[in-house]
Amino acid sequence: MTIITPDNNAELPYDEVIQKIVNYTYTFDAPSDAALLRAKAALLDSLGVAIESLKTSREAAALVGPLWPNAAASSAGAAGFHLPGTTHSLDLLKGAFDMGALIRYLDHNDAFAGAEWGHPSDNLGAILATADILSRRASVSVYRVLLAMIKAYEIQGVFQEHNAFNKVGLDHTLLVKIASTAVVSWLLGLTVDQALSAVSHAWADGHPLRLFRQSPNAGPRKGWAAGDACMRAVHLASLARAGQPGIRTALTDPRWGFYHTLYKDQEFILPRPFGCWVMENIVFKVTTAEGHALTAVEAALSLTQQLQARGLSATDIQAIRCRTQKPAMVIINKRGPLHNPADRDHCLRYMVAVVLLKGAQIETADYQNGSPWATDARVEALRGVISMEEDPQFTRDYHDSAVRSCTNALEVTMADGTTLDARVDFPFGHMRREETIALVREKAVENLRLGLCEDRVGEIIKTVTGEGFEEMEVSKFVDLFRG
Repeated sequence: MTIITPDNNAELPYDEVIQKIVNYTYTFDAPSDAALLRAKAALLDSLGVAIESLKTSREAAALVGPLWPNAAASSAGAAGFHLPGTTHSLDLLKGAFDMGALIRYLDHNDAFAGAEWGHPSDNLGAILATADILSRRASVSVYRVLLAMIKAYEIQGVFQEHNAFNKVGLDHTLLVKIASTAVVSWLLGLTVDQALSAVSHAWADGHPLRLFRQSPNAGPRKGWAAGDACMRAVHLASLARAGQPGIRTALTDPRWGFYHTLYKDQEFILPRPFGCWVMENIVFKVTTAEGHALTAVEAALSLTQQLQARGLSATDIQAIRCRTQKPAMVIINKRGPLHNPADRDHCLRYMVAVVLLKGAQIETADYQNGSPWATDARVEALRGVISMEEDPQFTRDYHDSAVRSCTNALEVTMADGTTLDARVDFPFGHMRREETIALVREKAVENLRLGLCEDRVGEIIKTVTGEGFEEMEVSKFVDLFRG
């Protein structure tokens, strides 16, 4: 006869990881000047790419606005979230989803690499929607948004350094949900115990599978998954605010916890104390390309110049060898037909082929179904002669926190036997490139012009770069972006 031992129902303390996240969120208040400078650039960049998504992608534009198609545009009244680029005033959940989806949809927002690749500006959907709505009821400064961004970036990025959720089939936006839940709890003024409850529920929440980023299922969900995470975060914080108790061993419960059921009985590795290091080291995506291909696109641009100097063209290419990092081999290495924009911007071969044929930078429009490149036989021909292989040193440097490169090297063999090569270690937008902040501002101006008049764009840039920006009311800042 088997004797079943009864469960121990004693109340245990919250898991240490949950406590670390909340303690950091509620106590950190001394960001570096470098982190604040980059947070301002990230805020401007994120709003710019949101306008870009809204104005260049019908798919993205169709996702935003009041939930019901025939509902009034101001579903939440004047006190709702004023979604940038539109006249919508939305409730918190829909506002967080829409803002997060617009920032992420075109894969053009900032990025952070590690064992897990992710996009910390995804969190701004939850942060800005919450702060804007609060600001229409009581004073909330832009500085508070910047500080919330720094905290969310740090939580997400520190987890990404050594914890590969992709290896267990989970999507990295689960970290957006965790980080956003913590900082939204702080923004809403929840008690520490309420915040612990909210974050514990975020870990226990259903987590998205990664399959919508990978062949053969890559599709537009990878663009709105961040919005979904933002929406879940504000919802969970709201539930904790209403008094819902937490799940104290959401990670460590030996039978039902996250570690055992979803993470193959591993525990998280947190390589550094939370501070502001991630914001200081964020990579801005000045180029419209999946992060692991940013340097491949730059290398292809260099090759176009070499071809032109020799009177050669991309149609004379016989073979292209690409040496890259392991993450690129896993994420953007695919053969066969490409079915949609999301499929194309996750294909290194497509990006390189378009740049070589175009002789110029790849742009958002070049991924769309209506783009001539999407059906150009020459693109498919070039894709067919591109080989990809991992360079172990590139992978080591990619994971080394003291280097943080994202190298791609291209070697082209021409029909006459001529060989050309180009290698780029750090892309435009990397902390090691001195021109990064200026390029981010130029990118933002170009994107904002897609949806706002020239005078308004000028006012926004003057505001962000001028004195008193940090003390500005969030609602007044957001209203500068009204469509």
